[in-house]
Amino acid sequence: MEKSNSTPKGYVFPLVVIGILFFMIGFALGINGLIVPFLRTALDLTTAESYLVLAATFSTFVIFGYPSGLVIKAIGYKKTMILSFFFFAIGLYLFIPSAQNHSFAMFLLASFISGIGNTMLQAAVNPYITILGPLESAATRMSMMGIANKAAWAIAPIFLGIFLNLSDVQLGDMTLPFYMISGIFVLLGIVVAFVPLPEVKAEGEDESDAEAVASSYAANKTSIWQFPHLILGLITLLFYVGVETLAMASIVDYAKWIGLDNPQTYTSYTVIGMVIGYLVGVFFIPKYLSQERAMFICAIIGLVSSLLVVLTPVTVSIWFVAVLGLANSLMWPALWPMAMKDLGKFTKTGSSLLVMAIVGGAIFPLLFGWLADEFGNLQQAYWICFPTYLLIFYYAIAGHKIRIR
Repeated sequence: MEKSNSTPKGYVFPLVVIGILFFMIGFALGINGLIVPFLRTALDLTTAESYLVLAATFSTFVIFGYPSGLVIKAIGYKKTMILSFFFFAIGLYLFIPSAQNHSFAMFLLASFISGIGNTMLQAAVNPYITILGPLESAATRMSMMGIANKAAWAIAPIFLGIFLNLSDVQLGDMTLPFYMISGIFVLLGIVVAFVPLPEVKAEGEDESDAEAVASSYAANKTSIWQFPHLILGLITLLFYVGVETLAMASIVDYAKWIGLDNPQTYTSYTVIGMVIGYLVGVFFIPKYLSQERAMFICAIIGLVSSLLVVLTPVTVSIWFVAVLGLANSLMWPALWPMAMKDLGKFTKTGSSLLVMAIVGGAIFPLLFGWLADEFGNLQQAYWICFPTYLLIFYYAIAGHKIRIR
């Protein structure tokens, strides 16, 4: 990492800027929380069909994850961030003609283009925040970013709820909010272009730095596939993103299915759980709590909560969906730096692979929707969560240690 960014004073301003970008990622993804049940009613879709919106958004990670890493190598982190905002703006703007034409296919295209922007931005900001300071405190910085991200995820459906009424669905109501949202993304892309953000590098990433390469775990590696802790981390991250997206995006749908008032507000309860966990990360990692231990504790909470979601009465179980927010809170902040550790000159490539794992956010909602249709019961579809937390539990206690065996 560059020396200028090794002290807190050197990276406070970049932290603030990247925090805003994480907020916008969360806002763009949080839109799906209300759009899924809204479109299902408006276009008379099945549960599985409505979750294709999430699948279209997240499928871009497996398609454009690796190319995004090449883009970062070619033009740097900052320019990639700027480019991503314009993809966001185009995709979100296309929701307007999609609504005007009552076209589900156009909605999926709009979600897909927005997802390209999401992929590029995630590919840039996650490794950037990881290597912006000391690796052992990466989970602390990621927790800060998580607070911004998940707060926006909760705000998005509430914001859309001002314009879109689930009890009186009118596709024409989508015009004004999406004009506003796409305009904000264009404006932010322009603003970021004029903000000074330093280009940073991980230890050993610069192949011309002979001393760094020589001391790196990656020194004798010739392929990204020679890092077993990264590959297992990739699989674990795919499952984790799937269950996190499901907990965040499905709770509004679940509240509507149960018949609760103001279902759009329920995302905020999941977010409260996540923010509590993130605050623990900010104040306790790494001084009092290691990244590995934090992930272990969260996996235990996830295992217990996922069982209670499907075994308790529905009016009680929805609160355990919210508790999954707490379970998921420190997994991303811990898992990302654990999987990225000692990649050296393969850092950007490894980052691209991990970004591809975010496709889990496309796979799990689709499986959830299919299970809900098969069972005829949204609650029982949450059984998909339990095996996911088992895998995360394994990575926390043993999987990440493959690197040092």
